[in-house]
Parts: sequence; structure tokens; C-alpha cells
Amino acid sequence: MCGITGILAFNENGKQFLTKAPAADFSLVKRGPDAEGLFTHKNAALGHRRLKIIDLSDNASQPMTDESGRFTIVFNGEIFNFGELKKELVSKGIKFRSESDTEVLLNLYILEKEKSLEKLDGEFAFVIYDKQEESLFIARDRFGIKPLYYFADHDKFIFGSEIKALLAYGIKKEIDEASLQTYLHLNYIPSPNSIFKEVKKFPSASFATVRNSEFSIQNYYRINSEPEKPDYKKAGTQLKKMLDNSVQQRMIADVPLGCFLSGGLDSSIISSIASKYTKHLKTFSIGFKDEKYFDETRYAALAAKKIKSEHTVFSLSNNDLFSNLHSVLDYVDEPFADSSAL
Repeated sequence: MCGITGILAFNENGKQFLTKAPAADFSLVKRGPDAEGLFTHKNAALGHRRLKIIDLSDNASQPMTDESGRFTIVFNGEIFNFGELKKELVSKGIKFRSESDTEVLLNLYILEKEKSLEKLDGEFAFVIYDKQEESLFIARDRFGIKPLYYFADHDKFIFGSEIKALLAYGIKKEIDEASLQTYLHLNYIPSPNSIFKEVKKFPSASFATVRNSEFSIQNYYRINSEPEKPDYKKAGTQLKKMLDNSVQQRMIADVPLGCFLSGGLDSSIISSIASKYTKHLKTFSIGFKDEKYFDETRYAALAAKKIKSEHTVFSLSNNDLFSNLHSVLDYVDEPFADSSAL
């Protein structure tokens, strides 16, 4: 998890908000405690908070600018097939200074623009500033795994991984009553709305180019409405293969990895697969001392023993929950929870 934010000003009024970029960047510190970066150019500012996972060197820091100096990217996510894409780019004569998926993504975009999205296997929200065109290219992954919010008016376009980054620019905080009603009914707010009237979620599987206060959002992917219908045995084999591949892709990292292990079916399957791809898997569970009915730590312990993980249990009482409520609230992405704010 990383944090991205930025602003593109369309006129002199909009440029007055460029000074707010450092505060917006700082608001995302919990998303990326390992490094920070800020890029500014004329009418634009891009901020990044980094959680180091792949290539821990400064060569992979963001905002990242290509060798020509024209394109600068801020990126939150992972490109699982970046190794294959890098080989393809190297064969075309492109040179790299890091081992990061960020640099692969940037160079792939420079070469193929929006067509590059069709080649990406991963979860992402990224923005690329074109210094020559003074424009932003924005894209989000197929299922909206990585969050991205935006605000736009005649003076400026602002974006951020969390709403608090947008609020740092001083935009109006007016509650959208329809979204509030939807939240109370569904327990989340469907895209493209948010709890604030003037803040929108950038839709999943979409991209846009922002230039001169104009932009249109375009879809680049849709789920096949008529999927294959294999028989039960074939479906089971296919599901197992897909699960294994999905977990394996997420085990690519230059730092230790762990799993949340509740003891339920989902987390036990994921942890079991993950244990195949690392010698020292760490697993974590939370138990509830005063609520034995909801305490599943005994099941988690059985699963951890089976897969031979290094297991840690955090056991909480009701008093612990209430006394630490203020700390929990610090990690809420917005005033009302949102299913896409992962």
C-alpha cells in the first residue's frame, strides 16, 4: 500500500492551491511510511508516500521521471507481470535504472499510452504527468482494488488515494445526503459517489486524460457476460489453479511477507498456498477474550500448525477495544467507510 496525491491547475486561481500539495502528501503518511516524494512543475504537483515492497533502493522512489524528463508517475499498487513486461521492453532497447514495477509501468505507458492497460496484470491506481502537454493520464485497475478519489472544477483537478488528501487542499466538505442514505442502507457507498458531494471515486477499469479543465472517463475492460461453464470437476481444478497462481503472484517482494489468519476457510486457504512459496511465512490472528463465541483463534492455531507458519495472536478484551478506539479511528479513510478504500 502506498499513497498518491496531486493537483493540475488550469489557471492562476488554480495555481494558488499548489502550495497545499505538501500537506496533502503528509496526510497519507500511514499508507507509505518508508519514503516520501514531491514533484512540482508550473501548474502541477504530484506527491507520493512509499511502502517499500519491490526494489528497496532509492532508484525506485517516486514520483519517478523518465530519462527524457517529460513523463512523471505516481503509482499505488503492484504489477504482477512486470518481469515479463520488462523483458519485452528491454528487447525494444529500453534501459532501466531500477528493479521496480513502477519504472516498467512508466516506460510501457510512454511506449503504448492507454493500450498499455490491456497488458497489465495487477492492482493499481496511477497518474502520469506529461510535462510537454501539461496534462494528466489517470488509470485504475479492473476491479477497483486500489482506491482513487478526485475533485474537479473550472480552476483545478485534484486526486488522492484517500479523501483526506483532497480535503488538505481546502475543498468544501458538504455531505451528500443521498450517499449517506445509501451508506445506511448498504453499509458502503457505491462508485462513483462518496460521502461528500464534490468528491468522486475514479471508476474501476477506466482511464482519463485531464487537460485544460476537460476530461472524459473511458472504460477499458468489461467482464465477459457469458463465461465458460465447465463441469464440476473441471471447475474445481480450474479454481485451484487460479487460486494458486493469484497467491503466488502476490508473494513477489523484497521484504518479509505475512498473512492474516482468522481460522476461517478463506484465510486458511490463502495462508496454506502462501506457505508453499516462502520458507518463513508469518501469520497473524486477533482474538476476543470476552467474546468466546467470536473468538476463532483456536482454529487459526490449528491451521498455523498445519502449514508450519510463525504464528502471532493478538488477544483483545472489550476494555482494550474501547481504550484504543481513538487509534482505530485514526486509520479510517473517510468519515463513512467505503468498500473500495482498500
